[in-house]
Amino acid sequence: MLSRLADHLFWMSRYIERAENTTRMLDVQHQASMLPGGQAMANNAWRAVLELSELEERYRASHDEIASDRVIGFMSADASNPSSILSCLTAARENARAVRVVLAPDLWEAVNSTFLEAKTMLRHPSWVRDPSRFFEWVKLRSHLCRGVMIGTMLKDEAYFFSRIGTFLERADNTARILDVKYLAHGSGDFQDKDRADFYFWASVLRSVSAFEIYRKVYRDVITPLKIAELLIQRADMPRSLLACLNELMINLRAVASEEASSASLRVAGRLQAEVQYLSIDAKFAPEIHAFLTRFLSETHFLGAKISEEFLVPIAA
Repeated sequence: MLSRLADHLFWMSRYIERAENTTRMLDVQHQASMLPGGQAMANNAWRAVLELSELEERYRASHDEIASDRVIGFMSADASNPSSILSCLTAARENARAVRVVLAPDLWEAVNSTFLEAKTMLRHPSWVRDPSRFFEWVKLRSHLCRGVMIGTMLKDEAYFFSRIGTFLERADNTARILDVKYLAHGSGDFQDKDRADFYFWASVLRSVSAFEIYRKVYRDVITPLKIAELLIQRADMPRSLLACLNELMINLRAVASEEASSASLRVAGRLQAEVQYLSIDAKFAPEIHAFLTRFLSETHFLGAKISEEFLVPIAA
């Protein structure tokens, strides 16, 4: 398969997943900002969202203060922000347009109509009054695009590269969503004494569609360490780091000509093993922020290796 073709499919899926996960991150913070705690705490949390997305400097270039409505607008509808929801859907559509020859018509229609409808919705000021409705719509459209892809694409290299993009992006963003707690509170504390912060942690679980899963698996009160275990190490939790890495390995093996010589497989395998055999207990709690920071660095390195080995290399 031509590397440029594979590159477009990889990034189409990454941008669709990134739009969804940006939506999830904004949604969890939008819900949390309505809880008691004061304006200063809410602003710290919005600053954490920008910092985790590596967008604080770009935001401050055009905004003199951090406020919830401005951050939501910047992260949702600002075309000058390359990681906004609108920019991600635009980039997904452009990558899909470049490879229409290998896409099923239904998939192209799903991606194209999602972009067009989002553009129309964001032009209307009414979405600002209730951004949660827009966030839910983006999540549903992301599910639709992914479902159409799974249901219509031939399970060949085009499909495998699309799935690699999806799971690499999902792993990265699950780690970012989990890490918002630390930057927002300026602490690496993840002990069970934080269980009183029930509504925040419940919103975190809901942001990754895991609230009902948590209740089914643990049948207990919500505690931060168990949330960490669920979102990091449970292979049966679809958005956990381990589940994403397991799927990533399956699809990388499908495109690697020789497993032994694949640098991407070695990097992914090492990261998979680290997550799988991690001990998430009281001793690990103070280190979780450092772990998540390192994990994000490793996924960035893995993405660069995949591009270098299979796709169009990322410009330095």
